Amino acid sequence: MKHAEIKDAAEALFNQQRSPFGAFSLGSETHHAVTVPDAVRRCRWISVDINASAFGLYFVSPSPERARLVPCFDSDYPGIAVATKFISGANGEEIVRHTHNSTEPRWWTDDGMAAMAEMFGNLAWTAQMAPLAPGTSGIAFPVHADRGQCGLVVFLGSEITLPQDALYEIHARCFSLFAAVARIRPGDAGRMRAISKRELECLKLTANGNTSEEIARLLKLSVHTANQYLTQSTQKLNATNRNQAVAKALRLGLIE
Repeated sequence: MKHAEIKDAAEALFNQQRSPFGAFSLGSETHHAVTVPDAVRRCRWISVDINASAFGLYFVSPSPERARLVPCFDSDYPGIAVATKFISGANGEEIVRHTHNSTEPRWWTDDGMAAMAEMFGNLAWTAQMAPLAPGTSGIAFPVHADRGQCGLVVFLGSEITLPQDALYEIHARCFSLFAAVARIRPGDAGRMRAISKRELECLKLTANGNTSEEIARLLKLSVHTANQYLTQSTQKLNATNRNQAVAKALRLGLIE
């Protein structure tokens, strides 16, 4: 099952009257009513269905030079889990390249998880990868949405249960969830205070993986001023931290 087929399966699944997301279909205007807390709750439902203990949804930053995973939320929302910091760092480079070109799921297991490794290994149309975070096991579902946006929905846990006949359904639900999150736009844009060019520059450089010190050097600012711009843009976007501000700016099309 390829990208287009999974999207078709997602639309069919979520157009059903008894969809687990209610009237939450790929072609539905209800996408626009979805909030991040709604999406977190719905991702948690998927997590429960496969017996995962943690999850996260990430956007792939568009920079071809320093593409990285930008966290939108995880199971510690509104905080950020320790695993997310690893996944959005250098550990995510391999899966970022894969996500740009494919929707084939990737899985990994910690040492000693022979039963889970066997289960994942028996799944058709999946492949093993290096761990996204040390000491974890999990599966990552690449997802694509409108305007060329792509991302990753990740589930972690030591007792994940995912039979072959449920794999495509779970992936379809991830596609639908990502499509809805990617369309969180109109209400946010209407309430958002104007963001300055400098604030957007700092957000874009953050999305490309630059630290505050690197941003300050590139823009010829002090580190304090760079951090101030990032704090202001985070507040204007009504985000809880700069990672969520970057994810929101990507969704709103404020940065590319």
